[in-house]
Amino acid sequence: MPPEIGSEFHWDPAALLDPERGGLPRWLPERRELFATGCGALSSLLRALTPAGRLHVPSYFCMGVAEFLARQIPVGWYRHLPDGGPRWETLRAADGDVVLAQNLFGREEGTAWHNWARAHPGVTVIEDHSHDPFSDWARTSTAAYAVASLRKTLPLPDGGLLWSPSGHDLPRPSGTGPQQAAGLKLAAMLLKAAWQDGRPIPKDRFRALQRQGEQQLLGSAAETSAVTAALLPFLDIEGVRSASTRNAQEVATALGGRVLGAGGFRVQLVLSSETERDGLLAYLARSGIFAPVHWRQDRNGFWSGDPDAADLADRMLTLPVDHRCGPADVQRIVETIEGFARMDLSGAI
Repeated sequence: MPPEIGSEFHWDPAALLDPERGGLPRWLPERRELFATGCGALSSLLRALTPAGRLHVPSYFCMGVAEFLARQIPVGWYRHLPDGGPRWETLRAADGDVVLAQNLFGREEGTAWHNWARAHPGVTVIEDHSHDPFSDWARTSTAAYAVASLRKTLPLPDGGLLWSPSGHDLPRPSGTGPQQAAGLKLAAMLLKAAWQDGRPIPKDRFRALQRQGEQQLLGSAAETSAVTAALLPFLDIEGVRSASTRNAQEVATALGGRVLGAGGFRVQLVLSSETERDGLLAYLARSGIFAPVHWRQDRNGFWSGDPDAADLADRMLTLPVDHRCGPADVQRIVETIEGFARMDLSGAI
């Protein structure tokens, strides 16, 4: 079996700064709070703001997070599809409302949101930079508040970053639990690293630890773990991001028209149907390539009510092209997808 591509992060000291590169980069915002999760940070901020109205959420978004937040504030939806930008006529926010503005897949630049916020001073805008916490938009934001989940992009067991580009006060983390949960996640990362080195570690062992830790973390508004707080300033953010961006661009160039877009950390493919998408997911997994789906929408449960967003969610997957991939991994991803396309065209699947 070839080396695994994607899935949960393993611990890799190579993700830390190279001492030859000099001092620590100042990429962390000065006015910030570190929570166990981005969802918990959002929840705490909404409690602190006590908005009088609704929370407006993009229709192409993580349904689990939206449903979690809907327990504390009424949620409305506006249309924002991948690489389409917000449809402003669907964003019917009133004074006292809060709007969640998402840098979807890290491929947007924020000027339109800046202009919209200036034109609606009675509405609080919270920017979500989870898909690229280090983009130009995130670094130069002038928003009232911004948030980013870190553990989906960086090799960390937990972490949600909340900051105020315009200098507002921030809520502090509260509650307990993340230290044990992050310990489970870190143990999984360490065991996975050993497994990848050929040590006799059962894969189901670190997968179970990862799932247990993630379940305990869900929605936590507690302070981030000591591990993440200690490691975060020493991560080679520039190296991690540049490697991921390079990989994304190479895969997008090789696959051409089959790619919806490539951002700082991700490449999205759109298939013709949900059946074809799920077939490709299974085909990739059999080759040791684990591609996530952002995000499934259950039309019989909690969903955006936007049929176009749900349709795209049915047909899209995200290719794992982050900093862990080397040239051979990038080539393997491309060749595997091309092999699936040949099988599909021949009617073999």
